[in-house]
Amino acid sequence: METTRQRIADTLREGPATASDLGAALSLPTPVVYDHVEHVSRSVDGDAELLVAPPECRDCGFDGFDDPINEPSRCPECKSERIEEPAFVIR
Repeated sequence: METTRQRIADTLREGPATASDLGAALSLPTPVVYDHVEHVSRSVDGDAELLVAPPECRDCGFDGFDDPINEPSRCPECKSERIEEPAFVIR
């Protein structure tokens, strides 16, 4: 039986996914997925690495958020709440 983190890592090896995608696929709440992804990023095997496409503001395009693994509530530049989720993949 695989652990939740192993299932997340296996899913991310298949292709990019957001926390919402992972939560839906693995029946987990999105905030819990973010916690697991953070741990998976530290425990990826061998030459593989967790790549993150950072969150991006849909209104102004800002993508320089301090913590790219978590989804911010609003953009620090334009204050919009229309933020694209970060996407993760293991390569």
